[in-house]
Amino acid sequence: MIAMDTKQRAASTLWRVDPDLTVVDFAVKTFWGLITVRGRFDRFDGWYEVGPDGASIELTIDARSVNTGNRTRDRHLRSADFFNVAEYPLVRFTSTRVRHTGDGTLRVEGNLEAAGTAIPLQFDASMEQVEGELEIDAAPAVDLRDLGMSRGHLAMIRPTAKLHARARLSNNDQKRRSPSALRVRPPW
Repeated sequence: MIAMDTKQRAASTLWRVDPDLTVVDFAVKTFWGLITVRGRFDRFDGWYEVGPDGASIELTIDARSVNTGNRTRDRHLRSADFFNVAEYPLVRFTSTRVRHTGDGTLRVEGNLEAAGTAIPLQFDASMEQVEGELEIDAAPAVDLRDLGMSRGHLAMIRPTAKLHARARLSNNDQKRRSPSALRVRPPW
């Protein structure tokens, strides 16, 4: 757990995602489970806030930035079969509860919104301090059917996707912005 002195406990501390040191990616089995398709999102923003009332996390992803290295597949992922970026360009995870377990692990509960659907999501994340910054690593599994996403042609795509975020966060005042700014206007 990150130690906080009395002064920090009285005020909230906002840790911002450093996009240059953060990776948001995914893996999905396809071809009846024989091949794993991997991809990433190139544009995202997020924060982790610790205050007197607890902690909270938000990660906002520009779904238009999906990149699997295959333009045809990426266009399909942006289509109404999957992310439907024309209507829902953002994917957002917002925590409803973050609990420190005391062993460098966070137990996170919240809602994942994608393609116009919100689903509850629970997962564990590791957290450690690295060179004065925080690193949070999480890899929840998401059932694509719960988000209303197509399984593709001939049911070749397995329903469960493994999301992964390894985020480096800084509380540097130069990088600090209000968390509500994300909800109104993403940085891209």
